[in-house]
Amino acid sequence: MRATACAASSGGWEIDRDDRRSAPSRRPGATNAGARGNVQTVVSHSHPDRSRGDACGRSRAVLRWSGLALPLALAACNSALLDPRGPVGRAEKTILINSMAIMLAIVVPTIIATLAFAWWFRASNTKARYLPEWAFSGKIELVVWAIPVMVIILLGGVAWIGSHQLDPAEPLSTDKPIDIQVVSLDWKWLFIYPEQGVATVNQLTVPAGVPIRFSLTSASVLNAFFIPQLGSMIYTMNGMRTELNLHADEPGTYRGISGHFSGEGFSDMHFDVNALPPEQFTAWVATTRANTSRLDAANYVALARPSVNPPPSAYGAVDADLFDKIVSQAIAPSPGPESEAKGATQAPVLGK
Repeated sequence: MRATACAASSGGWEIDRDDRRSAPSRRPGATNAGARGNVQTVVSHSHPDRSRGDACGRSRAVLRWSGLALPLALAACNSALLDPRGPVGRAEKTILINSMAIMLAIVVPTIIATLAFAWWFRASNTKARYLPEWAFSGKIELVVWAIPVMVIILLGGVAWIGSHQLDPAEPLSTDKPIDIQVVSLDWKWLFIYPEQGVATVNQLTVPAGVPIRFSLTSASVLNAFFIPQLGSMIYTMNGMRTELNLHADEPGTYRGISGHFSGEGFSDMHFDVNALPPEQFTAWVATTRANTSRLDAANYVALARPSVNPPPSAYGAVDADLFDKIVSQAIAPSPGPESEAKGATQAPVLGK
């Protein structure tokens, strides 16, 4: 008797007309003919069952095609970590690939061995030895423990050496870097250029081919500064200063993000990094200096209030000691995410 899961789920069995074995049927119109109780023919109403079968067939087809389409959809994803644009990003990509290769050296043989064992010890293979009394093998124990130990040593060596070579506070070259001071606010980023005397909000402009030295702090809660294509995510903390050295090899626009959840506006806490040729960067500084707005302590306090997704803005002048006052908490920390209970507002565009 042939029956499909789709037909069975409908409350009965679907039986061919030439099948003579008895089976239960609760379908309307089914007959049970014959004096001896043998089922001669079960007549099914084909239209409902056929529609159910067609629906199940379509569902299976959709699942099959979805499985084939998923890799194509993932192929359209752009992984910034695998497309570095600076020496730090390239070094981190090398660590990632080396670690993956070391792990695959274990994973792939394990998968192959699992399939080989399942095939060799199948029920129909009379050559496979069955040893129910086996309990211990020194050779197997050596392999089972030696391989994981070697993997841990290799992974630890790659991570230890690579991470120490990428110390974020270490200069990347002997060339003079450009200094940029970064303050994470709720929920925006403030960038101060102390040598140029300008500042921007939610927009970072740097010269390509020049080392960049970031000094970072937070105006309220813990946060994380991350430019994936340039490398090295680093935390920002209130009352503390962290340092990060990066380098953009070529002009372009890269995405910067917050890598640590910090409240309601966290998902909108991103910014564009515009890497410009040195001469264009100089022109950008001159244009920004022409802006009449000034970032002093009073304007900073207003800017530090929690706000969601404020537009990029710029200041043509900035107090020279503003960043130091923020770090030392001479300027009180911002109210913090708890203000969202009262409703965060759109930040005023003070530097437009």
